[in-house]
Amino acid sequence: MRKMALMLAAGLFMLSSVPAYAQMAADQKDECLLASKNCMNQVDDIQQRIRKLNREIEKGTRVYTPQELKKLQDKLKEADDILRNLERPDS
Repeated sequence: MRKMALMLAAGLFMLSSVPAYAQMAADQKDECLLASKNCMNQVDDIQQRIRKLNREIEKGTRVYTPQELKKLQDKLKEADDILRNLERPDS
């Protein structure tokens, strides 16, 4: 009986911490996009990269400095150019 109560209490404790973790993760900088750090297992195609960049830029100055936002916008422009070049038929 004690074991079951302890497991139930542990489960409730873990469930109560999930929203706090999700909020914290949503407001963090994406170091992989920003400075190519912590990218060990991330392989994105160009469209996924564009979506991620847009999502990060939408966070604005509450997460990023103006210089970092400029860097992300430059990377977005570069990714858009690459996509346009890939979609262009050979002439």
